[in-house]
Amino acid sequence: MTTARLLVIDDEPQIRKFLDIGLRAQGYQVLLAETGQGGLDLLATQGADLVILDLGLPDRDGHEVLRALREWSNVPVIVLTVRSDETGKVAALDAGANDYVTKPFGVQELMARVRALLRAHAAPADTPPVHDDGRLRVDLARREVTLDGNPIVLARKEYALLALLVQNAGRVVTQPQLLRELWGPTHDQDTHYLRILVAKLRQKLGDDAAAPKWIATEPGVGLRFLSQ
Repeated sequence: MTTARLLVIDDEPQIRKFLDIGLRAQGYQVLLAETGQGGLDLLATQGADLVILDLGLPDRDGHEVLRALREWSNVPVIVLTVRSDETGKVAALDAGANDYVTKPFGVQELMARVRALLRAHAAPADTPPVHDDGRLRVDLARREVTLDGNPIVLARKEYALLALLVQNAGRVVTQPQLLRELWGPTHDQDTHYLRILVAKLRQKLGDDAAAPKWIATEPGVGLRFLSQ
């Protein structure tokens, strides 16, 4: 099995050193860039299996780098951003980022996000996903949902929401994206629709918003399906 190559684009030397040591300790190859253009050049010339992109870069805004990258590459991208910048998180995810990690961050959290994205990117695209953690089973090919072996009857939009989250397991799906997918492009501000739907789905799954087993809320950003 080929070792995954990760590209880190961050202008802070201490962050680059921290990530370089941590990622190499996990067996990954690491490429380092301190500017957005330098990162794009490295990706174009040497390639990468995953990119870790800081949004605050000296030469080009991180969102601009992401948009430029997405014009020619589908490589998974984790953005690094500040904790309070919810607008920036949503903008990055809508622009094509696969996930985000807030600064300051723990290396174990980042490694878990990296592993999840590498697994998802390596999965065959034509294989309908089946989530089965021993309790909750979601079979998208058969449109079947069971909990502890018992069928769960979901309304059409409840199932659509669950299916969308399962298909993006481990990733944050933004509120505007969820609203557009479920209700159409004219409803991307109707967050109360989503709150009601999520509450109904959690109730049927026996999930607790305060200590979620499956559906986690990223405040001000969106929802994440916890793939166990």
